[in-house]
Amino acid sequence: MSLTSVAILVVLFLLAAYAVTLYNALVRLKHGVSKAWSNIDVLLRQRHEELPKLVETCKQYMQYEQNTLERVISARAAVASARERADVGALGKAESGLRQGLGQLFALAENYPELRASESFRHLQQRISGLENGIADRRELYNEAVNLNNVRIEQFPDLLIARAAGFKSAELLMFSEADRADADLKSLFGQ
Repeated sequence: MSLTSVAILVVLFLLAAYAVTLYNALVRLKHGVSKAWSNIDVLLRQRHEELPKLVETCKQYMQYEQNTLERVISARAAVASARERADVGALGKAESGLRQGLGQLFALAENYPELRASESFRHLQQRISGLENGIADRRELYNEAVNLNNVRIEQFPDLLIARAAGFKSAELLMFSEADRADADLKSLFGQ
């Protein structure tokens, strides 16, 4: 075998090794996005299970706030549907509606001293608030994983392997502008 043939084989081997390395890195990023989504999904499921308990507790005290309670229940169903379909765009919109409904519910609870004094209500409010914080933290991690994945599959030479192997970009989990804005406490308290 000539020196030229050996050099060509070495270069081909190095290119193949480089392609395998790039492919494996893309696979890790894709699974990182899936793992981050699963972490959000766990918290969404836990919150989904807690919300009916909260609504039931509130119903005992808030006879005149049926619209708010129904809005929370409806938003809960929309979140569950989007989560089950893994529709990140719809989930962001549904989450915004649910967060708004919960904000109104907790604000209205201020008008019911017996409800606020209820151990069950306080426990559920703390539990749901903790889950909301966890969802926010995990959403940040998910969006970082999505960003890393999307940047990598668009960079050269990774995009050659990503396109050939069918890697797809992932969607960021975004909440509406209204959800990110400061709450209008005057409107929540009807002043």
